[in-house]
Amino acid sequence: MKNKDFKELPYERFERFGASSLTDAELLAVILRTGTKGLAAVDVARKVLDLGKYPRCGLLSLYYADISDLEKIPGIGRVKAVKLKCILELSLRIHEEKLKGGFNVRNASSVAGFYMERLRHLKTETVLLLSLDSKGRVISESEISRGSVNRSLVSVRSIFIEAVSSEAVNMILVHNHPSGDPSPSADDKNLTQKLHRSSLLMEIPLIDHIIIGDNCYFSFNEEGLLERI
Repeated sequence: MKNKDFKELPYERFERFGASSLTDAELLAVILRTGTKGLAAVDVARKVLDLGKYPRCGLLSLYYADISDLEKIPGIGRVKAVKLKCILELSLRIHEEKLKGGFNVRNASSVAGFYMERLRHLKTETVLLLSLDSKGRVISESEISRGSVNRSLVSVRSIFIEAVSSEAVNMILVHNHPSGDPSPSADDKNLTQKLHRSSLLMEIPLIDHIIIGDNCYFSFNEEGLLERI
C-alpha cells in the first residue's frame, strides 16, 4: 500500500467524524501532511510520540524534544520540526488564555494552575516575578532568572529593580522545580525570607512565593510560612 493511502486516512476520518476521533498520532500526521520513503505520515508521527520516556512520553515528548531531536526522525526536517514546536507554543498560549478570566492572584491554586503547563516541563529552574497594582491585577510578568537543573541564580536586588521599575504595589514570586517535587529547598526558604523582610521595608509586600512541581505546587502563603518569617 502506498504512503498516500496512509496519509489520506486521518483526513478522511476528520471529515467524517471530526478531530476528536483522531488518535494523537493521526492528529500529528494531519499536521505533518507527508511522510518519507517507507514511512507514512502517521508512522513518522508515532516516532515523534516515542521520543519521550515515561511519564514524559506521548504528546508530552514535544515539550522535552529539541529541534535537533525532532530533525533526527526520518521525515522530519527543519521546517516540520519548527512547525511542531510552534504548535506546542500555541497550545500553551491557548491554555493560558482560557485561564485568564478566572486568574485570581490572591488564590495560590489559581496562580499555580495558570503557570503549571508553562513551567512544569522546563528542564531548568526559571524564576518569574508578578508585579501587581493596588487592585491585585498583574501589571507585568518578568523573568528574573533561568538557572541550572536544580538551582536558579537570583538576587533580592534584581527582583526589586523589576518591581520598582514596573511600579508594583505587591508582588508574587513563581518558580519551578524540574525534579517535579515542589518542596522548598534551603535556598528557596532563605531567598523567601530575605525577600519578604526587604519587601516590607520597601513597601512592596511579597504576598506569596509559589513553587511549581509536576502537576503540584507549594505556596509559602498557604502554608503560613510568610507570617513566620
